[in-house]
Amino acid sequence: MKYKKALLFLIFVFAVVAAHAQSSEELKRQREALTQQLDQLNHEYEQTINNKKTTLKQLSLLKQKISLREEEINNINSGIRNLDNQIAESNNSVHNLQNQLQLLKNEYAAMVLFTYHNKSSYNKLMFIFAAKDFNQSYKRLKYLQQIGDYRERQANYITETQVELHTKIDELDKNKKEKSGLLKDQEKEKATLGEERNTQAQVVADLSKHEGLLKEAQQDIQKKITKTNREINAAIRREIEEARRKAEEKEREEQKLAAARAASENKVVTTPKPRVAAKNLTTSEVLNATPEAARLSNDFLGNRGSLPWPVTNGNVIQGFGFYYDNEGIKNESLGWDIRTNTGAPVRAIFQGEVTNIQNISGTYLIIIKHGEYFTAYSNLKSYTVKVGQKVGTKQNIGTVATDPSTGEAVVSFQLWQDKTPVNPKVWLAPN
Repeated sequence: MKYKKALLFLIFVFAVVAAHAQSSEELKRQREALTQQLDQLNHEYEQTINNKKTTLKQLSLLKQKISLREEEINNINSGIRNLDNQIAESNNSVHNLQNQLQLLKNEYAAMVLFTYHNKSSYNKLMFIFAAKDFNQSYKRLKYLQQIGDYRERQANYITETQVELHTKIDELDKNKKEKSGLLKDQEKEKATLGEERNTQAQVVADLSKHEGLLKEAQQDIQKKITKTNREINAAIRREIEEARRKAEEKEREEQKLAAARAASENKVVTTPKPRVAAKNLTTSEVLNATPEAARLSNDFLGNRGSLPWPVTNGNVIQGFGFYYDNEGIKNESLGWDIRTNTGAPVRAIFQGEVTNIQNISGTYLIIIKHGEYFTAYSNLKSYTVKVGQKVGTKQNIGTVATDPSTGEAVVSFQLWQDKTPVNPKVWLAPN
């Protein structure tokens, strides 16, 4: 019974350790991905340094490097906490295994001593023949056999426990070494982060000499963002109004046909009113009025969390929600700004119909309808589709534009459910 309890405890401990091991592997993969992104940013930053000119791109790259560096330090901290938990659990496991081993050894020693005192074959035979009847003799014979089997099992338990104890001790040493390595990496990353922040302060100081031009550039960017958001909102509302108009027109046509059939049959029939008039339908019902639209909405919803990104390679430099700019002014982002490679193709994240293409301050905005959902792709240098065209998932629709002042290629992406912008993070697959 004691062995069974110990076995259940060990199974529980190993399951917890296995879960931590999986978490550690995930942290390592995240750390490797962050390191690759930092290497790429370092390469691009060195190119800006070689130009011997302080630019907005330098500042942007430094901000991204600092953000990734902080994320990497947080990743390392999570790894250290994870290892601390594993070390604590390993210490507990070692302690319990040592106690269990000592208990097994004590029981085994007592059993060996008992066997030694009764090792004589004569004593065993006397023990059997002293029984009252045949059944009791048989039971005593089986008892002696069970003692032998139990002794062998106890010896195996001791051997297995010793092996497990050595394994846990080795694992404990390994975790301690890994923690020591992570602590060194943490100190190194913190030192690098401090250097990058100092460099950022110097770049900001250099740029402050051209504060007027910088503010003007920021204002132009904010104006373009505001105009883009306004155009997306207006375009979606037009699509909703058009869908409602078509639903009402369809309703009137159905009523006319019903009246015509009644007249041809010389019947006085009052056309039944629909359960819900088209003008009273919700936005979602209007956009899903046709079977095709409803099916497309359902398919889009079914792919939530696994939709592809609008570019094959990139990282988010501005997420969804409220944020403060360099001047401390509060702004709201209705989607993602994704930094990608110069001239990178932009693609539709799901099948749908192109409903709008506009030129906004020299770059293009494309809106695609997916039933009751809309996706908007802005800051495109060129486009390869037309209004009314059906597109497929991952189909190229244009190329990203490059900002001449920063040298960055950034595509702005928004996702709307009828008239409401939603966070792309919930819908797109993990990068």
